[in-house]
Amino acid sequence: MQTIEIERLSKTYRIYQKKEGLLASVQGLFTREYRQIEAVREINLSIAQGEFVAFLGPNGAGKTTTLKLLSGVINPTCGTAHVLGHIPWHRENAYRRRFALVMGQKNQLWWDLPAQESFRLHQQIYRIAPSTFDKTLNELVDLLKVHSLLNQPVRELSLGERMKMELIAAMLHSPEVLFLDEPTIGLDVVAQHNIQNFLRYYQDLRKITILLTSHYMKDVVALCQRVVIIAQGSIVHDGSLAEIVDRFSRYKIVTLLFAEDDLPQDLARYGEVIQLETPRAKLRIDRGVVTDVLAAILQKHPIQDVSVEDPPLEQVIAEMFSYAEQKVADQSVPETIK
Repeated sequence: MQTIEIERLSKTYRIYQKKEGLLASVQGLFTREYRQIEAVREINLSIAQGEFVAFLGPNGAGKTTTLKLLSGVINPTCGTAHVLGHIPWHRENAYRRRFALVMGQKNQLWWDLPAQESFRLHQQIYRIAPSTFDKTLNELVDLLKVHSLLNQPVRELSLGERMKMELIAAMLHSPEVLFLDEPTIGLDVVAQHNIQNFLRYYQDLRKITILLTSHYMKDVVALCQRVVIIAQGSIVHDGSLAEIVDRFSRYKIVTLLFAEDDLPQDLARYGEVIQLETPRAKLRIDRGVVTDVLAAILQKHPIQDVSVEDPPLEQVIAEMFSYAEQKVADQSVPETIK
């Protein structure tokens, strides 16, 4: 069953080009110049019930615009979308009760009040029965371990604590679809890990559909099997993370721990030397010849330990973004990169 169905969805903004100077400002009262910005360009996307999908792209690619369209915050220029059988921008109450949107850079809780008070307000807005509300709230509070923070003003909470409260507020009405726009932005490693564990467990428990945007690749690795990449408003990849690594990671990082006190002087012949620290060396080697190169090194030099790794995922994704943006700019990219 497809929970989210998008067909040729587009959003174009008309932007006023204001010129510098007083005279230009006065002229702008009578004659204005505009330019069109295609934030989203005829995208097609289907997401099944229970999927946890990463929606990635560089800044300005159209990620947040797409989430706003799917949550009904803005109207599209053209195209259609159905979420849980509803057209989002019709803003039906029946739909609003079935999804939630969490934006890492925007707050939905009252700043000067304890989170508990905002939760009670959400109960009234969504007309949650008292028994259901108490049960759900207790469950979420237990999972996120924030019992001692419920009666503390939101403004006194740390960024990680506030994000936990934002997630609780979003989950109180038990949404079937959850849109997450950079929920771990600005959080430290511990807070990121806690949020990841919560989302993974809750999604497994409730089988809800989640669409996640994030610039932290650890979020993607920890949570998502499917990755959709958007560049300049167009979807350029829809598949697994492994497919991206296989295509855009053309080399492996090989770390060698030599048994000898001195490092060999001919390492450059095997690949690009990126780090030397006796008795350890790190090489960048074309992935197609890793086996042959290792065999040659082991035959000639005594090795205590060896490890072969893919390059950092952030680097691979950056190469993917660069490639995708160039293809879109050239207007020669297909809807999905084959």
